[in-house]
Amino acid sequence: MFTLTYPSAGLSDSTCGKHRLFMRNTFLFLWPLLFLAGISACDNDYRRPAQGPFSEVLVVMDSTRWDSSTAEAIRHTFGSEIMTLPRPEERYDLRFMTLRSNNDLEYAKRHKNAIFVATIDEESNVGSYIRSTISDDIAERVRSEQNFAFPLRDRWYKNQWTLILSSTDDETLAAKIRDTGQSLVSNLDSVEIQRWQQEVYRRGEQIELSDSLMNTHGFSIRVQHDYNIGVDTTDFVSLRRFLSDNDRWIWVWWQDDVDNIDHIDSEWINAKRDSLQEQYIRGSREESYVQTEYRRQVETTPTRINGRRAFETRGTWRMENDLMGGPFLNYTVFDEDQDRLYLMEFAQFAPGHTKRRFVYQFEAMANTFDTDSTWMNQQAITSSN
Repeated sequence: MFTLTYPSAGLSDSTCGKHRLFMRNTFLFLWPLLFLAGISACDNDYRRPAQGPFSEVLVVMDSTRWDSSTAEAIRHTFGSEIMTLPRPEERYDLRFMTLRSNNDLEYAKRHKNAIFVATIDEESNVGSYIRSTISDDIAERVRSEQNFAFPLRDRWYKNQWTLILSSTDDETLAAKIRDTGQSLVSNLDSVEIQRWQQEVYRRGEQIELSDSLMNTHGFSIRVQHDYNIGVDTTDFVSLRRFLSDNDRWIWVWWQDDVDNIDHIDSEWINAKRDSLQEQYIRGSREESYVQTEYRRQVETTPTRINGRRAFETRGTWRMENDLMGGPFLNYTVFDEDQDRLYLMEFAQFAPGHTKRRFVYQFEAMANTFDTDSTWMNQQAITSSN
């Protein structure tokens, strides 16, 4: 075991002229276990951005523990396969490493996504590092099984997500990770979606088109620089980004005078989607149109889009009367202020490409969805005049 050197002995560094504290008081979430949240970066952060590709997580733990129950729980939680793609892909690409030198530590600290994992009294370099990083009070909370997970934002570099996981023993830590797996992954998902939004609109966006959607139809999404309007009716709009090897499209349908969504379930959503796509999303061959591929997994789960009640539906589509298919991501959104129900779908045809990264891009775009609560009144006033 080598000797690691640490810049500080607690969960605080001096940056932006002030301490970046890790919140020494616990923060309670509605989960079975306590979860400690970190503080995000201060404004005007001029540090270099963290390194590493999208959707990769560096798991820093002693190499003798890579076959442990904890390691398997991490693989099961962060590396589980996404079954709603044409071919299953892992949710995150996990790369395990150990700490053998200070260079290893510095490398890990530069990474965009990193999980440091060790039991609290583990005699390893990773265990020593974790004990040096957390306060004595937090260490005792870990030993008493009050806390085990400590997420950090922008700890060493900008645009960085770090998670420290520790507990009393291997089996206990593995169980805690599995029990709160959805919350742990959601914490990283929210960071990744923000990054994908930056990436999607990095080359530009069509602000005028977004404004036109809002002014004409009462809703908008941020539109990438190379999408074009297709269908545009009183209750349906489609946009398409056509490339010969990577065809992507978006469509939105809406219905007014909806005061509740008690009737909405997965069957209703998919039936409505299929009906709309048979009408509007058609292929180049006669009688070809997009439909849901029910022979593969289709998942519908409750969610929220910018505070609005919604359902998220993921799966794959197929072209009726043609040999085509790909992934889709749909959001059914209820806007109570407008008394309006929206269906918003993103889809892709890109044979030969992996699909996960594009679905993440779709999710990032969907989270820019917005509405104008006064739009209905404005239309009524315009009509009366």
